[in-house]
Amino acid sequence: LQYMSGFGNEHVSEDPRCPGALPEGQNNPQVCPYGLYAEQLSGSAFTCPRPTNKRSWLYRILPSVCHKPFKPLEEGHLTHDWDEIEPDPNQLRWKPFEIPKAPQNKMDFVSGLHTLCGAGEPRGRNGIAVHIFVCNTSMVDRCLYNSDGDFLIVPQQGKLLITTEFGKMLVEPNEICVIQQGMRFSVEVFGETRGYILEVYGAHFELPDLGPIGANGLANPRDFLVPVAWYEDRQVLGGYTVISKYQGKLFAAQQDFSPFNVVAWHGNYTPYKYHLEKFMVINAVAFDHADPSIFTVLTAKTTRAGVALADFVIFPPRWGVANNTFRPPYYHRNCMSEFMGLIKGHYEAKEEGFQPGGGSLHSMMTPHGPDADCFEKASKAKLEPERVADGTMAFMFESSLSLAVTKWGLQTSNRLDKNYYKCWEPLKSHFNPKCK
Repeated sequence: LQYMSGFGNEHVSEDPRCPGALPEGQNNPQVCPYGLYAEQLSGSAFTCPRPTNKRSWLYRILPSVCHKPFKPLEEGHLTHDWDEIEPDPNQLRWKPFEIPKAPQNKMDFVSGLHTLCGAGEPRGRNGIAVHIFVCNTSMVDRCLYNSDGDFLIVPQQGKLLITTEFGKMLVEPNEICVIQQGMRFSVEVFGETRGYILEVYGAHFELPDLGPIGANGLANPRDFLVPVAWYEDRQVLGGYTVISKYQGKLFAAQQDFSPFNVVAWHGNYTPYKYHLEKFMVINAVAFDHADPSIFTVLTAKTTRAGVALADFVIFPPRWGVANNTFRPPYYHRNCMSEFMGLIKGHYEAKEEGFQPGGGSLHSMMTPHGPDADCFEKASKAKLEPERVADGTMAFMFESSLSLAVTKWGLQTSNRLDKNYYKCWEPLKSHFNPKCK
């Protein structure tokens, strides 16, 4: 597979089987090359300022409008009903989410979507949702597009071959991809597959501002990859199903051709992927902690300066060198909501219990921090330069919204670790008023 590099760039691509498929000098000629149809996909209002204006022009064999009417589709455990169960402010942790076994229970990416928590409302274009996906079979003659917002997909087990209207991307564990609002895509898997999704309504992901860090660092723009144009001119006599996630519900429409019939495209509104090993880590090199915001890969901003609708944060392998410092994450009560997942390895603050494919949620102002074993070890450790998190990749979805957990998350999944709170019970007082 081939890719173009750069975050938010104006990209141009055409399938090499049809050279010259892109019109020259204009977007919408009276007759497009090769008899193609011109179609614009807008990711922002027409009148947005130029730095935030997002759109792409697609040149396709048939336009997207050629389909039968949409009809409701059973959405399973996908929801945006945040009131289906009473709120729970406790520290929550989930064991690895179970992947169904094939062929007894075939489940593709769409049928394997399970909403864990969220807040806000897609009709009001302000909110987020955290989903878990578990699947064991590929999507065949069906695709999905999200009318509500953007999907940031974090595979944890198994690789995803994602076909989009813009081309194909292979996304493996320790990589992420973003499928932005309205983009049609289909997911092929190669066995038992699991991962996490951060969905945002009403904003797009962007690179965080660097401030005093300067011009370089964190996730560099050139390391984001965009697929190149690829098309199939395929009739589907049995019917191709186009699924729309619209106002939190699923709807399906039938058509008799593949939607991946875009021969050429240009624009700055695209799907993209990123390898987490490319992240340039910034850290404290004298004493104390820098706040975890220094590990932000992508952010979806609100209208309040410095306050994110959602941040995607990672905790990659790095050196710890801070002097006279308790080096693991500190004890914390936060005005933000923190959902954490683990792609691989052992998270430094909780080496037991927090497992790859599982997760945790520390809600607004709910205290959290290292378990008792971690605290005792770190308090007595000899402070030498040390490698932190080798072989590990943990991440956090952080939001300024107060997240509600779904009934599936608290009950139906049967993966909630009801003994999570016990990891702090062995903490004991070291207070001695006679010893400063």
